[in-house]
Amino acid sequence: MPTQQPHSRQDAALVGSDPVTVVVGEEELLVERAVRAVLAASAAGTARVPQPASAAGPGGGSADGAGPGPDVHDVRAGDLSAGQLSMLTSPSLFGGESVVIVRAAQDANSAVAAELGQLAAAMPSDLVLVVTHAGGAKGKAVLTALSKAGARRIDCPAVRRFGERMDFLRAEFARAGRKADDGGSRALLDAVGTDLRDLAAACDQLVADTTGVITAQVVSRYWRGRAEATGFSVADRVLEGNLVEALAQLRWALAIGTAPVLITSALARGIRTLGRVGSASRGKSAVALGADLGMPSWMVDKARQQARGWTADGLARAHSAVALADAQVKGEAANAGYALERVLRVIAECRAKPR
Repeated sequence: MPTQQPHSRQDAALVGSDPVTVVVGEEELLVERAVRAVLAASAAGTARVPQPASAAGPGGGSADGAGPGPDVHDVRAGDLSAGQLSMLTSPSLFGGESVVIVRAAQDANSAVAAELGQLAAAMPSDLVLVVTHAGGAKGKAVLTALSKAGARRIDCPAVRRFGERMDFLRAEFARAGRKADDGGSRALLDAVGTDLRDLAAACDQLVADTTGVITAQVVSRYWRGRAEATGFSVADRVLEGNLVEALAQLRWALAIGTAPVLITSALARGIRTLGRVGSASRGKSAVALGADLGMPSWMVDKARQQARGWTADGLARAHSAVALADAQVKGEAANAGYALERVLRVIAECRAKPR
């Protein structure tokens, strides 16, 4: 099965002349882009062997493209019963090309899975079949059958690592003809989070509203404080010993709707990072230590800066305070905001007055 691994740069050129395409992965944005690419190629007449010049134009319409596009059926495999796939793929009374999208093929029952394999092995000339599959062991027989039938495979692996998300942002800006420096990309991740749909929308907004290289300052300006006031920025300020700024960031974060539990989570993560970096060998470079600990080198550098003034005892007491605050913001306290302000003051004391 031919395999392609797209990230964000998916277009009609990505899908060749194969009438059967299987899109594998759980990254919804990338899966949807791959499906749209197949549809675009089909509508443009590039997903099939080109018709003679005297034939109808793309989608069964006129040669000038004024006619209707392909007949598209978009269904979920789990909703299909035996025989329904044959009905969807039967020739139209009006002729023309049909596109059938079968989503979440891993949920297909055995009868539908068998029908998919049989259809892919003997595709009608006027049909384009697109199958999505989450990957993994469930429903693997469907992938095997499609592979044997020669289907084109497009992999959309999950984007989980920091470096992969940075690559995604670079690709998003590059396809729009723009560039963001590393600081700008990191600020965007801090401001928006890790969901690819949100990140892609943020990239589109920045491309439309700004010019030049996208920096951290540009991101901060267009997010009106959201980039600065996240759980991680609150954690950074208090771990650095800047209680006043941490409290200001906390109040702003709560004002713009940041969930209290995200702030306690960021505090706990920051303390754990300090503990891991602080207990590691000081002789290693940030790059080498980052590789050992599974974190980017810039995070190691930041943790080393923040670790000044901290002791193992102080970190342990701060971590206990955060655990208590986490329980409080999840329902044990009457006022989550007060619980968060109090834990910031305790953390500051743990740093300033180690035992």
